[in-house]
Amino acid sequence: MSLSLQERYSPHSICFGCGPANASGLHVRSFVEGDLLVAEWTPASYHEAFPGIVNGGIIGTVLDCHCNWAAAWTLMQQRGLDQPPCTVTANYRIEMTHPTPSGGPLHLVARVVDTGGDRCTVEGTLDAAGRVTATCRGLFVAVEPGHPAYHRW
Repeated sequence: MSLSLQERYSPHSICFGCGPANASGLHVRSFVEGDLLVAEWTPASYHEAFPGIVNGGIIGTVLDCHCNWAAAWTLMQQRGLDQPPCTVTANYRIEMTHPTPSGGPLHLVARVVDTGGDRCTVEGTLDAAGRVTATCRGLFVAVEPGHPAYHRW
């Protein structure tokens, strides 16, 4: 099994959405496919808002983390770094287009649509069984020394 970006570059992260070291976390695992970042994540019944439908906060979390890693990966590639810079969410918007069923795997796709300096704008989608149920757009910024998240990975 190949390592996700999170497992390779941030194995001790306790992030609720994507941290490999958080025993109670969601464990989003992101992989590079060309200019996209992709992930598959399967919700459990305790991730539901009501029977059979994933909670919107959980949807936002998995998309936020996945898109954040798209920004980190892109900045790492642009700068020729061996490790991704630590990035955080500056702003984020999610749109729920349809109820997201919890009965199987969800597919996440993120792509960077704009970069400049220490920041990337990323768009993402979440689909269930081939139907997009949520979209997002966010601005993610690489943090500098002194920021509380600077050493998180």
